[in-house]
Amino acid sequence: MPTLRNLPRTAPATTAIAAICTLVFFVAALQARSLTDVVWDSAVGSSTILYGPEVYGAGYLRALTAGFMHLDITHLFLNMFMLVLVGAEVERFLGSGPFVVAWVAGVLWASASVLAFSFTTPTAGASGALYMLMALLIAIAFRRSTDLRAPLALVAVNVAYTLLSPGVSLWGHLGGLAAGAVMAWPLTSQSVRTRWITAGVALVAACVAIWALTIPSTLPLAVNGQPPILDGATDFHGTQAGLISCLLYTSDAADE
Repeated sequence: MPTLRNLPRTAPATTAIAAICTLVFFVAALQARSLTDVVWDSAVGSSTILYGPEVYGAGYLRALTAGFMHLDITHLFLNMFMLVLVGAEVERFLGSGPFVVAWVAGVLWASASVLAFSFTTPTAGASGALYMLMALLIAIAFRRSTDLRAPLALVAVNVAYTLLSPGVSLWGHLGGLAAGAVMAWPLTSQSVRTRWITAGVALVAACVAIWALTIPSTLPLAVNGQPPILDGATDFHGTQAGLISCLLYTSDAADE
């Protein structure tokens, strides 16, 4: 397991994603003058969160930017903790290039799932992609012929938490997990070319799905030219369940 000091060298893409998420959050927090409610009083927050009726034109970027926006400091910390531990492990196995493409695909598939099943629910957070990474961990453990119990427990605990907890994006989590399950075997192939192709196809397919799901929203829901008031949000994060199960995984993870 790489140390935090060596993370930029051993997992540069993971480090960059964590840095971007952190920067976006603190810019929004400064605008909102809050660490606990950064979205609604922040231009950055309100323009990056996923909200189906706003996904048209330039708003299509929300399907991606929502994966880098977090609702409060706890949400950010827990997701970044899991990203550093889980993401670094996956990146070292896949390589930084395929990892980045797969990460973006995971964010977009999580957003597509939200748009399909919870179109008008404002949603933000990186956990859709994190659930994708959890699915990849199972395939990686299988490829390495290591104990599958830890990555399976990681997924099981987080899915249980998602199903039992209010205010958590069920469809974002399940969408990311499903995308990871579909990508897992070819994405962890020994062939680097197969990894690139798998990640690229998943990314393109996610873009097509988002476009297809938002065709009706080309006519935005607005009143007197103003967008609808957003009075609540769900997130993609797994909070304490994710933290505990991540520790469970990393305590048993094999170094490569």
